[in-house]
Amino acid sequence: MIATGRLAQIGIALALCALAGAAWYAVKSPLVALAFGLLPFAALFVLRFPVVMVIGFVVFSLFRIHEAYPQLYPLRIPQLLALGAFATIGYQLLTRRLVPFLTPELKVALVFFALVTVQVLFASNVGLAMGFWTGTYSKIAIMVFAIAWLVRNPGDLALIARVFVIAGLLVAIVAIQNKLNGIGLVEGTRVTIGRSFGSMLGDPNDLALVLLFPTSFAAAMVIRRGMSVTDRILGAVVLAALVTGVLYTQSRGGLLGLTAVCGVYAWNRTRNKVLLIAAGAVAGGILFILAGVGDRSVVAASEGIDESSMGRIYAWEAAFYMALSNPMTGVGLDNFYANYFFYSSHWDGKNHAVHSTWFGVLAESGFLGFAVFSTLVWVTARLSMRSVAAAALLSPQGGGAWIGAVREALLAGLAGFVVSGTFLTQGFIWPVYILLALIVAADRITPTPEAERD
Repeated sequence: MIATGRLAQIGIALALCALAGAAWYAVKSPLVALAFGLLPFAALFVLRFPVVMVIGFVVFSLFRIHEAYPQLYPLRIPQLLALGAFATIGYQLLTRRLVPFLTPELKVALVFFALVTVQVLFASNVGLAMGFWTGTYSKIAIMVFAIAWLVRNPGDLALIARVFVIAGLLVAIVAIQNKLNGIGLVEGTRVTIGRSFGSMLGDPNDLALVLLFPTSFAAAMVIRRGMSVTDRILGAVVLAALVTGVLYTQSRGGLLGLTAVCGVYAWNRTRNKVLLIAAGAVAGGILFILAGVGDRSVVAASEGIDESSMGRIYAWEAAFYMALSNPMTGVGLDNFYANYFFYSSHWDGKNHAVHSTWFGVLAESGFLGFAVFSTLVWVTARLSMRSVAAAALLSPQGGGAWIGAVREALLAGLAGFVVSGTFLTQGFIWPVYILLALIVAADRITPTPEAERD
């Protein structure tokens, strides 16, 4: 293994020298020499810290930091992180430092990825499906296994939790600023980010989903025993910002997901479950009032049916008919919107999004895909619940505190996904797959005598 690693490093060094020479000959600028002088150090960093590169790529893909802060656009950070992530994965495989394995959860995920890939060929619009598969879904599939295989110790879990929390704070700050300054508001009250240039965060529901994802990690940093004072303060500040951001989106799915995340933590710490359920119902109602969802519904009713309850029912009905017409393949990845006209019983002059994870998967992958996806969520939830129960027996020493914190955060996050999936379309995007990969990885990690990475 060592010999193979040295040969790989020598090959990389020779390739860099060749590139440097070619670039110098073509450009004849001293900046080229400077850039290539730093390149070996960058390459060393990429190969030495694989988890950092992979998580960095995932963070920019999910949180869209470069869209929340457009000043970062010219730096091409997502593309550079993608190159670094795939390079380090290849290097780890080549040198056999990364040992692939398949758990029952990863096997079901592999079946679903393969099924969706085959279904691309039978999509109603192959171009749309292929574009989404190559641009997003294939990367998600690769990163699921990369995360599950690369995350190996409590220090990795601590790093990932902190990175997710800080990334969520960066997005929440922009969302709160936009709300206070009246920038990019939808229906007059719902906050967005980057709507003017077509950012994914320009949809309030998608923004709520992004803000919801790190909420469970921030809550874990506040609640779990064994966290440092610094981590508790960071978690508290970020949690307040994330909850405020979700409230400002006025997303029903986001609010339901937020309630589910809090519910998991409360359920694990409350003996009187009946009282907890009653208190949860009251708290949920208060959240909806604070978010102004009632006011939003009035505005939506006056402006059109897309954001109304009936609009969603029509979309879900169309999704069912798509699956009924294509039970084995569905209409294909990213094809619901384009097919809405042909399957909807109510046409108001424009196509609409499905606004549901479950109906979205049903429409775009058929009854077969829906069954496999539901199985994937179930086996992942089962593993997560077992992991949380086992974590209760761990000592805070040797990274046990972070193992327990992240395992519970992942269960809370998965509960938020399942509940928020009623109104948020996330069957073929990052969150659930990151949760899957981390749940598998965290379940295999046990406390070690070595000090965790700070």
